Amino acid sequence: MTGNLSDAKPDSFMKDAAVCWRMLPNKAFFFALLAAWLALFHFLGNSILGYVHSPSLFAWLDNAYNTSSESDDGYGSLIPFVVVGLFWWKRKQLLALRLEPWWPAIFIVAAGALLHYCGYILQQPRFSTMALVIGIYGLTGLAWGRAWLVESIFPFWLFVFSVPLAAWLLPLTFPLRLAVTWLTWAAAQIMLIDVNRVGTALIDPNGQFQYDVAAACSGMKSLVSIFLLSTIYGCILFRSLKRRLVFVALALPLAVLGNFLRLLCIVVAGKIGGQSAGNFVHENAVTSLLPYIPAFAGVYLLGNWMEKKLGKEAA
Repeated sequence: MTGNLSDAKPDSFMKDAAVCWRMLPNKAFFFALLAAWLALFHFLGNSILGYVHSPSLFAWLDNAYNTSSESDDGYGSLIPFVVVGLFWWKRKQLLALRLEPWWPAIFIVAAGALLHYCGYILQQPRFSTMALVIGIYGLTGLAWGRAWLVESIFPFWLFVFSVPLAAWLLPLTFPLRLAVTWLTWAAAQIMLIDVNRVGTALIDPNGQFQYDVAAACSGMKSLVSIFLLSTIYGCILFRSLKRRLVFVALALPLAVLGNFLRLLCIVVAGKIGGQSAGNFVHENAVTSLLPYIPAFAGVYLLGNWMEKKLGKEAA
């Protein structure tokens, strides 16, 4: 290996990248295997040809991510960029390891191939998406060793968010809808706003407004986004598994709180200005960001408190 990462000036991204590239061994070996692995999933990745008329898993993923602008899986296309960014953030730590081939990693690749076979036969592209990531993870171990696998578990784990799971998580949406509706109704009673709750609907007794927390408004997109945010923040800030899990567990209550805040604003607007005013708050781009305010504030405040109270750990 040639070069030294510390020789690169911090304000020169290209020089830093060039030094990292020179320090990384077995590049030809890894990228040749990676090209073959990606080709497998391009030419034999999707068996549901009547649904997405292409044998490519990447075509199926593109369809899942971009079916509509409201797709709950749309964030999946951004995950590879997040993972690459985290690898760049960990570059010094990774390149300081003893990087050498580690042949037992072939079993990880084999596990990915077996999972893809099952997914292909059962026509479950989501299994194949998981297999794609598992295989790439194994290939990095083949090229750069066991220590690399250990240090890169976290960035690769984030690929779980690239699997289109919104359809599988639909059973979660109804309890979330009920929770948000009940919280909003309870808050309205405290604020002396007369509103009736019928299932997931909030109805003004005088007929001024009526809003239903539909499945599209259940908060699934914000829930997954907040899970991703809290996971990244916790794993960057702390090395302790327990502390990281605290941030992951924080996502669900923060998502519910955020969607409750947005729905309450809609109800208040509806009480003041009628159905049209509530619809404006519902459709407004600025108020659509309300679910994320408690998330950012909660994650930041908890992280800051844990740093001061429990002591900051090296990331």
